[in-house]
Order: sequence, then C-alpha cells, then structure tokens
Amino acid sequence: MHVKALTALILSAAPLAAQQPLSAIDWLDDAPTRIAVTGSNATSTGTPEQAKTEAPTADTATTPDVEVMTLDSSTTRDAVGLLPSSKTGLPSNLWSASDARDVISALADIEATVPAISTLVSTLLLAEADPPAVSEVDDALLVARIERLIEDGAVDAAAALLERADPNTKSLFPLWFDVTLLLGDMPEVCTTLLNDPSLAQDLSQRIFCLARAGQWHQASLTLSSAEALGQINQRDADLLTRFLDPEMGEDTPMMPPPSKPSVLQFRLYESIGEPLPSYRLPRKFAVTELSGDQGWRAQIVAAERLARAGTLSSNRLLGIYTMRRPAASGGIWDRVEALQRFDRAITTRDPKSVGTALVNVWPKMKEAGLLVSFAELYADKLQGLPMSATAREVSAQAALLSPLYEEYALALENDPTFAFEAQIARGIAPTQVSDRRFAAEIAAGFAGQEPSERVSSLLKQGKLGEAILQAIALFQSGVDGNGPDLTEGLAALRTLGLEDTARRAALQLLIAGPSQS
Repeated sequence: MHVKALTALILSAAPLAAQQPLSAIDWLDDAPTRIAVTGSNATSTGTPEQAKTEAPTADTATTPDVEVMTLDSSTTRDAVGLLPSSKTGLPSNLWSASDARDVISALADIEATVPAISTLVSTLLLAEADPPAVSEVDDALLVARIERLIEDGAVDAAAALLERADPNTKSLFPLWFDVTLLLGDMPEVCTTLLNDPSLAQDLSQRIFCLARAGQWHQASLTLSSAEALGQINQRDADLLTRFLDPEMGEDTPMMPPPSKPSVLQFRLYESIGEPLPSYRLPRKFAVTELSGDQGWRAQIVAAERLARAGTLSSNRLLGIYTMRRPAASGGIWDRVEALQRFDRAITTRDPKSVGTALVNVWPKMKEAGLLVSFAELYADKLQGLPMSATAREVSAQAALLSPLYEEYALALENDPTFAFEAQIARGIAPTQVSDRRFAAEIAAGFAGQEPSERVSSLLKQGKLGEAILQAIALFQSGVDGNGPDLTEGLAALRTLGLEDTARRAALQLLIAGPSQS
C-alpha cells in the first residue's frame, strides 16, 4: 500500500485545568501537564492546587497533521493508534489487562451524550495502546474501534487508522472498502481487490471494482455466475444489473430503498440515479454530503449532524454556513440567516448589533444542538463587549461552554445567576444547588463522592480503559434519567483524573442539554 502523510480527523489539544485526582493512580503521575499538538494554545488557568492538567481530552475534532507509517511485522494491529501516549496522557497498558470481548462490548454500548464525552470516546478509539491480554480473534479490537469511528461519522480518522495498520488483510479490507466508498476515493482499493480477490468475501465488491476498472464484460459474467450460484443477495444483484446496464433502469420502476443499506448499496443507488437521502440513514452517510454535490441544504444538514457528534470542526461548520446567502426562509434557513447576521455583527464589534444578533441566534443554535460549536467559535470574541442584560447572560453561557471556561468562571463567581456553574467550572463543590435540570446530581458528583464499586474493581484489576468506559456508561445512564448514576459517573471521571472532561460534561449538560443524534 502506498504510504503518505494524512491530515486525519483526530483530536487537537485542549486547554485543560484539572484538579489533583481524588485518588492516586500510578499512570497519572507520569501524565504530561500540557499537551503540545498542532493548533493548541492551551495553558492551565487554575490555581496552584488545580494546575495538574488532564491529557486525554480535547475541545474539538480539529486535526493536527499526522504522519502515517505502515506497521512492521512484529507489531500487533490491535495496538495501532493515531494518538501516542505523549499526546493523550493515557498509559500504554490502557487495555492490556482486559479481555478484548469485554472492551468491544463496552464500546458498542456507550453513547456520547455531550460533546465532552464524545471527545473522550474518540480519544480512546484513536489512542495507541498495548493490545488486550485475551483476544480470540486477530485484530478484533482494532476492527471494533474502526467500526465505531465510521458509525460516529469520523470517516477520515477511520481512513487514517486503516492506513496506519495496513488494511490489506481479510479482517480490515471490508472496512477499507466502505471508508473509501464513503470518501469517494476508490482507485487504490479496487486495484488491490482485483489483484487479490481473496480479500473480499462479498462478490458485489469485486463486480463493482471490475466495472470501475472498465472491465464491463468480466463484471457482467461474474454477476451472472454469482446469481446462478446464489452467491449474491437479490438487492445487490438488481442494483449491480442496473449499474452495468443503465438503459434497463429506464423501463423498470424505481427500486424500494432499504432501511439499512450497505455503503456499496448507498453508492449504487446514487449511481443509477436514485440517491438515498442521507439524513434518514446512519450518521456515517452524512459524510457523503459534505462535498455539496447534492445541494447546499443537504450539505448544511450533514455538517450540523456531524458537528453535533464532534466529528466536524466548528470552523468547517462555519465555512459551510457562510458559503452563500440563503435564498429561502423558515426552518434551517432561519438558523443560517441568524448565524450569518451574527457573524457579520461580531466582525464590526458594534455592541448593539452584536447583542441583538446574539439573542436571536442563541436559541436557534440551541434548538439545533450546536451551542458548544457556537461557543468554540465566538465565546472569546464576545467577552468585554457592553451589551444588554439579556445578551450578557447569553454571553456568559457561551463563555462557560468554551475551552476557556475556567478562566471566564472567575468573573461569574459572584453572579447569582451563574454561581453554581462557575463553581463547577472551577471543580468546586457548589455551596447552593441550582434549579437547573441535573443540577443536584452534578453537585453531588463534585462533592468528593467515591467511585462505584464496579469502577473501583476494574481499577484494582488494572483495567483502566474499561474503568473509563464504565464511567461513561454511568454518565449516560444518569442523563437517561437514573440520577444516582450521573453522580457516580462524574465522580468516577474525576477519580480517574479526567477532571476537564467531568467539568465540561457537567457544564454542557446544564447549559446545552443532552446531545441530539
């Protein structure tokens, strides 16, 4: 496989301001106090007691340049990652005491309920770490990590991880095929498959690549043989028949869309002139709309969906929002217009215009689940501008959702509206509980509670990665309505040294609410 430098969708470093962990864990003693990664200007803003920083988190999915190299023969693929310990702060034995089946099961069950948790999940998926002690199938954990990245819409990151691992194996080739189809860059994967047909277990892939290579007669013969021998499912056969003979589609009715198409089926529907709307499909398909080939509206919908999941940077979202002026009104266009108007106002620095535009755009971005993206873009530019009381309140919320939340919290300590959030931002147990949803459970999580027995047991066994996944699962359960689990999840994150994650997750839950799908 040709090796080249990629700019993968990975996690850039964040401003971190974590407290000393509530209990001592060996790996934390060696964690870096600051991460130096392309694009970061992070410094700790805490007090001396709060100066120990947390490594395995980030604000955004903005990507540093990553040099991708193939593995030597002595390296186990399950250990492959794009983020070394020097950048994540996570130890190399993250998974080494675990059974791969337990890790894979836990990864499949967790959800990213707020952007801070999404960032932590992405860090775990991309981290370099020793393979699990027990694994019944080669590459099992790597396959599960890549599959999760793809499902989350982090297709660029999955592509980079595949290249790092060298995907010319039977376990990784199907993922490589799907990723290249989603990204629209097929020549290399098809050449590889045609040179070694044993890599693909699905004959549909070989037929597609034969056609792509101009070998139409061979593709047609292979399809006919596969149908006769029952080696291909009927939908794939029908789609490939129309793909190979476009004129046939002119005299036959449109094919009913599947509820869960494969990536190849998605592209075949597109090729025969019956594209499937990506917004009705799993998130990974949203990546195909980012080119704008299906129109600006589809591009915006896809960008918003990926930004909510933390797999599209805030700057790229802004670029798509501001490509042109909306020619319609209502729904998504009102949000685009409001954002563009605010962006123009913040450029002028006119306080009155900024305040008016801010009060207008904030609820629209909240409705779309994009307050954290908005705060990353604009919170710093809002600070210090004289505005109305309503606009100042919105500005304070943006500040608390921004990467510099702790620094801005210092100015809000004596503001009764935000005193609770300001204490959470500084890692202090609140003296009074806010009436906001989740506030009581969050306050308890910052009051020094010990982690759950399950998390403690995993730590004693040296299963740090599983302990982090369990803390995420508890947080998720708490967001779903099991209040004590939210408290335990936050307490566990703090005990594990993931202070920045705990604070940002709590603030995001309080101000922006749970993430949308």
